[in-house]
Amino acid sequence: MSSLFFFGKSDQQNALQGERVYLREPELGDFDGWAEVRQRSRAYLEKWEPTWADDEFSRFSFRQRVRIYAQRARDDEGHAFFIFERQSHQLIGGVTLSHVRRGVSQSATLGYWIGENFAGKGLMKDALRALVAVANKRFSLHRLEAACLPHNERSRHLLLACGFEPEGFAKSYVKIAGKWEDHQLFGLVLS
Repeated sequence: MSSLFFFGKSDQQNALQGERVYLREPELGDFDGWAEVRQRSRAYLEKWEPTWADDEFSRFSFRQRVRIYAQRARDDEGHAFFIFERQSHQLIGGVTLSHVRRGVSQSATLGYWIGENFAGKGLMKDALRALVAVANKRFSLHRLEAACLPHNERSRHLLLACGFEPEGFAKSYVKIAGKWEDHQLFGLVLS
């Protein structure tokens, strides 16, 4: 029997709402659902992400992750959300607004991941559109930036479908799976 973690409808009250998903801030009780979707999708996700820590799936590591997310939100340095499928309330992925820059910039960097079983079904597009729709009003952001590996066609098409525009390339931009990789850069002006 699966140990996926599910949530009731009351958990959706303060969540960002998409058509088929909702997003809310990570909580300590999300560990089981998060760990299961990440472990099940490990081979799929590792090729797109920085190298995973040896204790990636420990409860201690997860607690630290949630505490860091909460601290960054309090300090307005970043905002993290887990994505849940609306009908099942199953945790399916995550999205972050990181490196929030204030003053004359009012911008942030968008990052996202989704479990392999949920990829290619329009759920991440729904999640990103829900976040983009409130990024200006809720977080006072003027601009979002994102980057993806040039050969990640699915991610490229996702960003374009969500209104992002290509802005160029960055050499050796992020260390992915232990190797410095070039990335295509995208931007979206919100206001």
